[in-house]
Amino acid sequence: MINFQKLSSEYRRILEEDILRWWLHHAVDHEHGGVLSCIKDNGSVVNDDKYVWSQTRALWTFSAAFNRIQPNPTYMAVADRLFEFLVKHGRNEHGRWRYLLSRQGDCKQDATSIQTDAFAICGLVEYARATKRQEPVDLARQTYQCVLHHLRNPGSYETTPYPLPEGTKAQRVSMQFSLAFWELGKLLNDQDILSQGMALTDDVLDHFRQPDQQAIVEYLSLDNSCLPAPFGTLMGPGHGIETAWFQLENIRHLQDTERKHKAIEVMQWSLERGWDQNYGGLFLHVDLAGGDPLLPHANKKLSWVHSEALCGLPMAYEACGESWTIEWHQRITDWTFRSFPNPEHGEWHHRLDRQGQPVEEVIALPVKDPFHIPRGLIYAVETFDRLSWSDGHTQQPPEL
Repeated sequence: MINFQKLSSEYRRILEEDILRWWLHHAVDHEHGGVLSCIKDNGSVVNDDKYVWSQTRALWTFSAAFNRIQPNPTYMAVADRLFEFLVKHGRNEHGRWRYLLSRQGDCKQDATSIQTDAFAICGLVEYARATKRQEPVDLARQTYQCVLHHLRNPGSYETTPYPLPEGTKAQRVSMQFSLAFWELGKLLNDQDILSQGMALTDDVLDHFRQPDQQAIVEYLSLDNSCLPAPFGTLMGPGHGIETAWFQLENIRHLQDTERKHKAIEVMQWSLERGWDQNYGGLFLHVDLAGGDPLLPHANKKLSWVHSEALCGLPMAYEACGESWTIEWHQRITDWTFRSFPNPEHGEWHHRLDRQGQPVEEVIALPVKDPFHIPRGLIYAVETFDRLSWSDGHTQQPPEL
């Protein structure tokens, strides 16, 4: 018998006593606002640039920690300063969210990644839930309105730091905006926004999900046909697990067996395709045809990938109750907590090599920010609490 209440308590402890405490000590910019996220595992700052998606992701984390875990005024104080920094510096004159700022908030690179807009919506929605203020609601709605035209026309937007090949679209864009639109739609009880979220859920589950290959692909052509290698055979196990739990979360309150089944399939395929049979852990990328993956560092083991599995597998168990979800959660838990926690400096190692040793090579961006690990732990705690309540051990947890 699994003790979900015990798991919830342990994940809360790790979140508050290790992860969030580390970020509060090392990264909060008390002078200019926001957080410093170009930072090493030992807490030393590489540079003081501020990627806007790190600021919006941190806004989500500290708002959610206050909202969902513990109403600690320190968490809200950080969220308030993040919101103030973003309102003052984050958007351009067209209402799009910039990509890169200086520490003081000067624009260094404008709106070159539509993914930043998705993170902004999620952060603003969570901050609105925590504060009951109207301003973040209005900003989230304005962001939704700004990006909707672009999302309907793939190829009309940029996706820095991984540019899209001409004539293609990326699963990560549909994935990220599916959650963003569902969260905004739920907050506003707006059926139009929810329907846009459902359309993106279906794009993920009906187009990028490839049953013949038992995989979810990272790229498709604009007409949803498969691409040749290497773009068409690239799979990110972390993105597969992440998009699977996004869709389970999006439709959790719906009696939608078919979509839930498809999402659970994606999660199982991603784990089976991504697991390193020699050294354990999940690869960053794999090539479905057995060739060399398109992107470098494919054999690295990253903390964000494993944190997605830590929260995604309890959601899959909640949705289907199948034993493989428990077995995989134990396997992921054992490898993750043996490999990533940093006993010398606290928090977790950001990147490991294939054998599980820490490395400092930059992958895509020189960024380590307070998002994937705390988000994974927060969602896992919520799922464990629901499962514990269903077993009769705790009171019913509140729903956001």
